[in-house]
Amino acid sequence: MGKFGHEFLEFEFRPDGKLRYANNSNYKNDTMIRKEVYLSPALMKELRRIIETSEIMKEDDNLWPQPDRVGRQELEIVLGNEHISFTTAKIGSLVDVQGSKDPEGLRAFYYLVQDLKCLVFSLISLHFK
Repeated sequence: MGKFGHEFLEFEFRPDGKLRYANNSNYKNDTMIRKEVYLSPALMKELRRIIETSEIMKEDDNLWPQPDRVGRQELEIVLGNEHISFTTAKIGSLVDVQGSKDPEGLRAFYYLVQDLKCLVFSLISLHFK
């Protein structure tokens, strides 16, 4: 539970190009926001490139900080025949990454999540405004 109750940000890129987005925040009594949009094949190709160049598929979360009362971050990727899932504590900044037992792997995770969040926020705001 966060400061404002059960908060989460979730997005899913489907193979057919559908982007599903959900943001649940109780900040100032906000309600859950859900959006869906279809992405072009070119954008899906770019998403794949971002994931592949991050080299996240080579990583392992065994040495990453375990989720705690502050929160958790999860990332699940299905890319072709590869399927990988990560869970770690909520990362506040790069200081948390540097202090971990696997700073290189956690850094790849941290930057990929940041890149994906920026992409999703841009797509949602461009499409729905």
